[in-house]
Amino acid sequence: MSKSDRPSDTSFRKTWDRAEYAQKAAERESRIKEEGKARAEAKAAGRKYYPRASTPPDAKETISRAARLDVSANVGKTMLVPAGASTGKRGRGAGFYCQDCDLTFKDNLQFVDHLNSKQHLSNTGQSGEVKRATLEEVQERLEWLVQKKREEAEAVDKVVDLGERLEKRGEELEREREEKRRKRREKRRKTEGGVGVKEEVVEGNGIIC
Repeated sequence: MSKSDRPSDTSFRKTWDRAEYAQKAAERESRIKEEGKARAEAKAAGRKYYPRASTPPDAKETISRAARLDVSANVGKTMLVPAGASTGKRGRGAGFYCQDCDLTFKDNLQFVDHLNSKQHLSNTGQSGEVKRATLEEVQERLEWLVQKKREEAEAVDKVVDLGERLEKRGEELEREREEKRRKRREKRRKTEGGVGVKEEVVEGNGIIC
């Protein structure tokens, strides 16, 4: 066995890749310089500097909601919630529940604010950055809106004919009068002698001003 193959007293020690750690040190120094520059710019503008959290590499850009947010879906409904299911906002309780963040909100305004917050966007895999539309995309969107407006105008022109509207309204009024006459005849048949029931008129017709 040669001298180079013999184990030395320091062979058990961990070895380090100098090139790798030199690159990490350079990257760290670059980040420190960029943060110092951002702090100086914020101070010159009279603002407070907030360090930006790192964005996951697989985060997608934030997009607008495809459907209108329905916050009135649970109005008039009863929710059964087990005792101790939620502590504060944490957990599923009675109110507006966010499944991605496991939080419950008692107010729809707080719920909407939460959906637009960084916490919710981060938990749903969104970066919080909105894609800047290109010129071609803007032109396509404008053409689509013009086409949609034209189709709506054509649909209105087919229906909005004064003569047809008056005729339809007259038919609706005639059906309503016929329904009222039918109800009055039914009331007379149900009473003795066919006299009918005297209707009591409430002052203000039940409307509270």
